[in-house]
Amino acid sequence: MKLTRRLTTPLLKLSAFGILSATIYKSYSKYQSHRHESLLTNSPLYDRFALREPNLDQDIIEREQQIERLGQEVYDVFVIGGGATGVGCALDATTRGLKTALVERDDFASGTSSRSTKLVHGGVRYLEKAFKQLDYGQYELVKEALAERRTFLDIAPHLSGSLPIMLPIYTWWEVPYFWAGCKAYDFLAGDRGLSSSYLLSHDKALEEFPMLKSDALKAALVYYDGQHNDARMDISLAMTAASHGAAVVNHCEVKDLLKENGKIVGVVVEDILTGKQKEVRAKCVVNATGPFTDGIRKMDNPDVVPIVVPSAGGDGVL
Repeated sequence: MKLTRRLTTPLLKLSAFGILSATIYKSYSKYQSHRHESLLTNSPLYDRFALREPNLDQDIIEREQQIERLGQEVYDVFVIGGGATGVGCALDATTRGLKTALVERDDFASGTSSRSTKLVHGGVRYLEKAFKQLDYGQYELVKEALAERRTFLDIAPHLSGSLPIMLPIYTWWEVPYFWAGCKAYDFLAGDRGLSSSYLLSHDKALEEFPMLKSDALKAALVYYDGQHNDARMDISLAMTAASHGAAVVNHCEVKDLLKENGKIVGVVVEDILTGKQKEVRAKCVVNATGPFTDGIRKMDNPDVVPIVVPSAGGDGVL
């Protein structure tokens, strides 16, 4: 009886603590979401840069018409590069009411933006670093990334989804270690998380993945992250920017920068399909060309020191 009481009391306390922690966390999450919303809508800049609604009744104009527009207007923002960064900048600018144009030398997402891991993850390895190094910055990074993951999957369910990831475990001490880490990952995601992580026994893991190395296999752990079609997502963002009024053109290369009194005031573009060139005036030029950044920088100053150091890498997602 005494032994039962000794075991029951700590378990009840632990359960109460868990329920209290979960309640506090959910309340805090709701408070934070309302707080961030009010901070945005109460900002003096909110009315000035209110998000522009797309004109859904009007089809996106064809490429030839987009090119014609380039030489007829002075743009607030001109973006060079049609990868993820470039189309993201263009979409952000045009939805804030800025007159925006974007050109891409090849096709949208033809470079780095179509060669990603395809994962939309919160960064479970950064969570491990946060605990090991007591780094609050890494913790905040994971928390923000998990919230962004949910948003990403919600706004483009036709291009993204949930992906189960299995980790085979070959030493006993790693079983509780990985389980606790993935449960912390689930907990941080809160009510914006995906399916909960879970353990697979030795036999169940081999049943699911017969080619696994079975020697010394103890168990396996399954957790969930996001996955998306990166190239189609990029094209969708470019089309969304165009539907909001941006001039968006592919196969159009920047050949030179226009300068007045040492200040960049526009670009010279060439339609690669026809060879025709035209000048485009802009108040701001954004260089979003990824590994080709230094090429654009040298148009401004031939003596500039290169800042890009290319590196090769690879990822395998099975």
